[in-house]
Amino acid sequence: MTTSLDYVNPRVRAIRVSTQSFLQNLAHQITQDMTQGGQKPLKGVIDLSSGDPHRAGMKPVSFVRQVLAVCLYPHLLQDKIFPLDVKLRAQRLLQICEGQSLGSYTASSGLHHIRQTIADFITKRDAGISANPRNVFISAGAQRALMVVVKLLSNGEGQTQTGILAPQPCPHTLPPLLDEAGVLAVPYRLMEERGWALDLNQLRQALDSSRGGCNPRAIYISNPGNPTGHVQDRKSIQEVIQLATAEKLLLLVDEVYQDSVYGQNTEFLSYKKVLFEMGQEFSETVELVSFHSLSCASVAECGLRAGYMEAVNIDPDVMKVFDTMLCTDISAPTTGQLALDLMLNPPGPGDPSYDTHTQELLLTRTVLTRNAQRALEVLNDLPGFSCQPAMGGIYLYPSVKLPAGIREQAEMLGLGADVFYCQKLLEEERLLLGAGQYSGEVGSHHFRLCVLVPTNVLEDALHRLSAFHLHLMGHHTVAGRNVKAKAGCSSQSGLTCVQPTTV
Repeated sequence: MTTSLDYVNPRVRAIRVSTQSFLQNLAHQITQDMTQGGQKPLKGVIDLSSGDPHRAGMKPVSFVRQVLAVCLYPHLLQDKIFPLDVKLRAQRLLQICEGQSLGSYTASSGLHHIRQTIADFITKRDAGISANPRNVFISAGAQRALMVVVKLLSNGEGQTQTGILAPQPCPHTLPPLLDEAGVLAVPYRLMEERGWALDLNQLRQALDSSRGGCNPRAIYISNPGNPTGHVQDRKSIQEVIQLATAEKLLLLVDEVYQDSVYGQNTEFLSYKKVLFEMGQEFSETVELVSFHSLSCASVAECGLRAGYMEAVNIDPDVMKVFDTMLCTDISAPTTGQLALDLMLNPPGPGDPSYDTHTQELLLTRTVLTRNAQRALEVLNDLPGFSCQPAMGGIYLYPSVKLPAGIREQAEMLGLGADVFYCQKLLEEERLLLGAGQYSGEVGSHHFRLCVLVPTNVLEDALHRLSAFHLHLMGHHTVAGRNVKAKAGCSSQSGLTCVQPTTV
């Protein structure tokens, strides 16, 4: 039978099953079960596992939604409800669409006008270092753009199989992507004790250990880090660039959260800016592809599915293949492409929408910054938990030392201890965290927690987590001691938690 598993492409069969999908499906089933009776459940599911702020209740940016609304239904141009700059922008964007309709296809690499907007944004961001729109490619999200590049690198088997150096921990979507492309992930460890910093020695060790096992061709970087929240400084970026130069490695840099840096005395520096400031020896030779998308913190329009990549020092013939690969999608969604224009070229001073737009972005940044600090305090006040402060991005990535009894229960069920913990938390408290799937020292596991959510949602989630964790840990000991000493969550967090069962 042609539809049996035996006939499925072996590379597809080898794609790792995502624990995120398992937990998301469980959350969906729980929600369905709760609502079958037609009554609203007293406690709905809170999802902090993925970077989808709108799902959690964050409000969309008015200017983006208003312009898109007018573009989708041009009769609204006659409506007096929208500010003048909204209508004027909508008219300009409609004019660049074939048939002046968002329902038309675009060029495979994106609308030229939007690619120019992206190039202008990059040039301004990097203090005048020029960007060429011909080197910009729009795709259905940054993940799709990354897949295009990785597939072009994919080659060989065994010792000749393409390898890509990938951070541990990394975005939960990266391992399945590399599996699908037939590329081997070569892990390099980020330094948790240094706030998840990238360490050059770890990169070198990973590179050296991969020799003979694969053909390493690229380094994948996430900056600001997903899910760690670390932001690289200039020296760190320079070291990576120098290594890439010496080893002739392509740099693949995910910079999606560049708009969400909030750590004290911390700033975002793009790899391209640092590269060009290192002189011609590097700026004219190092191959770099950077990625950005609508899934960033400022607009968080994840569902509109649009992102872009900028290619630096890539062979022109190879860039033609970029375009060919993107042709398989025909084009990125037009609504998403227009939203990129609105994100990167927002209202300016004097425009009717400027004040509202500025206030909305400021509110989002304030919520993110305060939530990150609040969650950090609560997590570090829970027994067994330890969390490094984030400098940017939208996640915290705490570790927790789980007692042997919990790990043994997970093993009996064929689950990782982190997945087991997340499953129990979801079933008992209707709270979904992301299983970190990264272990440090023995018994230590990690979780991914999105903090770009409404403040009241975060407070509810932290209360549920604290109650669950103290109850669970109350039946066990941590590092040979009873956990009752921290039962109250009282020192910094201010939460009143359920007391753990006496052991």
